Amino acid sequence: MVVARLYGSVPAKLANKEIDWDTDTIKVALCTSSYTPSQDTHDYFNDITNEVTGTGYTAGGATLTGKTVNYTAGTNTTAFDAADVTWATSTITARYAIVYVDTAGASTTDPLIAYIDFEADVSSTAGPFALTWDAAGVFTATVA
Repeated sequence: MVVARLYGSVPAKLANKEIDWDTDTIKVALCTSSYTPSQDTHDYFNDITNEVTGTGYTAGGATLTGKTVNYTAGTNTTAFDAADVTWATSTITARYAIVYVDTAGASTTDPLIAYIDFEADVSSTAGPFALTWDAAGVFTATVA
């Protein structure tokens, strides 16, 4: 899987403490190919359209577990990682995975972090839909 593409407002949201990878409830939701990501204008979960529906999938997606943040000196890279996610017995078709903070409030207060484009529809039929993060992490940030 490819590393996630960050939504454009993420650096400001990290700096303003609107996103805390370690302590916030971070979720991943799945969307169909009818969703069109916009790094420039999408900033909260209310901007997300066409979330998948189907057996074994709950609206809002799954909560990420095992979240870590690691800095690598020499490359000046910070990796934000989490355990892989599987919807064990599902019948769904998705094109995008959306990573966001679930504030337990309205979707207008749930900051978007990143999205992954699978580059084609991916389906499961009465079986596992597995989301395997890139070996580098869910996403990375490098200071040049």
